[in-house]
Amino acid sequence: MLEFKAGRAEAFEELVQRNTPKVHALVLRFLSDQGQVEDLTQEVFLRVYRTAARYEPSAKFTTWLYRIAANLSFNVLRSRKKAQVRQLRTAEADDSDSFSEDVEDDRHLPPHERLDQEELRQKIAAAIQELPENQRVAIILNKYEDKSYEEIAEVLDCSTMAVKSLLSRARTNLKSVLQRYLQKG
Repeated sequence: MLEFKAGRAEAFEELVQRNTPKVHALVLRFLSDQGQVEDLTQEVFLRVYRTAARYEPSAKFTTWLYRIAANLSFNVLRSRKKAQVRQLRTAEADDSDSFSEDVEDDRHLPPHERLDQEELRQKIAAAIQELPENQRVAIILNKYEDKSYEEIAEVLDCSTMAVKSLLSRARTNLKSVLQRYLQKG
């Protein structure tokens, strides 16, 4: 980023190539519309391009990039809520795909157990989407992007204690919503 800021145009292309998959995956966890995910991923890099002159390396570049992606995702989600009456939404198959990497490899399970695992993935994805914004960002960055409390704090512009609190509340909320799916029986 500093090279691009200094005027080396090729550095921006390298930033885009290196970070597009990460930004795309993060935005996909917030939005389920593939078209919007593609558009928003491009918008993230447009913002990076436009604000290059003001960039100050106070944190890791990816932390700054994730903050932009999360903020733009929230803007889209807020505008969706304003545009329509909120309805209970059912998880679509596409929603669960982005979460499948974090669930045990179930290809060798019997068909009925694979269906149970798929249903659980969908319920988890839907429950995460219903969390308050900061809790959602914290849990996604922590569990799906393997970010530390410190990195999450930088993205959310808060303390690490606040991140711990957000994650604790998110886990409590998820446990409450998913309780009946997690009971062994």
